[in-house]
This record gives sequence, C-alpha cells and structure tokens, in this order.
Amino acid sequence: MAKLYFRYGAMNSGKSTGLLQAAFNYEERGQRVLLAKPGVDTKGDTDIVSRLGMTRSVDFLLSATTPVRELFAAHAAGDDPDALLEHMDQKPVACFLVDEAQFLTPAQVDDLFRIAVLDNVPVLAYGIRTDFLTHAFPGSRRLLEVAHTLEELKTICRCGRKAIFNTRRVGNKVVFDGDQVAIDGQDVWYESLCGSCYLEESGGRLGS
Repeated sequence: MAKLYFRYGAMNSGKSTGLLQAAFNYEERGQRVLLAKPGVDTKGDTDIVSRLGMTRSVDFLLSATTPVRELFAAHAAGDDPDALLEHMDQKPVACFLVDEAQFLTPAQVDDLFRIAVLDNVPVLAYGIRTDFLTHAFPGSRRLLEVAHTLEELKTICRCGRKAIFNTRRVGNKVVFDGDQVAIDGQDVWYESLCGSCYLEESGGRLGS
C-alpha cells in the first residue's frame, strides 16, 4: 500500500527544493510524477519556486473547492480540458507531489489520503505547520492527523538554534496581526526563528 507523507518545516527549510529533487529522482528513473499546489500561493504563478532559484510548472492548481482526487484521476489518465490535446495516453503515475500543502482544506487532505490508500499512489505533501501566530493551518493540522509518515525538515534560526516558528515582517517590522495567509512578496516576508527568539520578538506572546 502506498503512503501519504507530510514533510514539514519552518520557512527556508528547503521544502520546495526537496519536492523538486524528489520529482527529478523519479523522472531520472523513467517514472511519471504529477505536481500540484494551491492556487492561493501566488508566488511563481503556476510554478513551484525554490529559494535556491529552481522552478518548475505544476500540472494543475488547486482552488479551495477543487475535488483533488477527481482532478488527480483525470490528469493521471491523460485528460486535461485546458490543454491543446484534451487527452493523451500516459504511463501510470508513480508519485503525486503537492507543494504548500498547509493551504489545502481538511477535505482535500483526506483526498490525498485516499489517493495513497485507494489508488496506491504515494503522495508527498510539503508545507509548514503553523502560521506567524503559531496557529496550525487547517491543512497542516489534518496532515498531522492522518499522514502515514511525518518528516521534519530543519532550518536554523539567526542565533544558531533550530528554527520552529515563522515571524511575519512588513519591511523590517515584525507584525503579529493580519490574515493567516499573506504570501511572500515585495512588502511581506518571513523569518524562521527558534522559540527563544520568537518570544523575544513577540514580547513573550504565543499566538494572539
């Protein structure tokens, strides 16, 4: 039976790089993969973008209402109504890779589990556990509940300790209010911190 894997870490822990490396490893051995990410992640548009500079287009985007297993099945069979040729015979999918999985809904995560268990296709989901207020994203919470395998990808705080939290910055100012989702951009960026440095920045607060 295939498994659902959740590979998580703070910002800058190499999640997208790891996903692209996994896709390369499969394809180097002549196996077919499908890549997807939530459409709310506007960074890179339809590309998965690694902080090391590597990019790759996804096979499809996922909106909050996308039935993931249904769309996966269509692409796995070679069906794509948005393509020039709506159907092409394809080899079986060896692995399904999902970036920014924290933005999925719990129902979509359940679909990932079904793809692994019922369709026997390994699913590698990459994402972060918590937002800038240390609250779990709904998709990440569900992945922590149902994934067969949990793997932490580690990164380093500015003090040298292991970073586990993400702080949101607007310019050089650390902020502790705002919507849960704000994508990296010209004004907003994130810094990964250890628990001590996070508490120092937040004045001792965890969450809001």
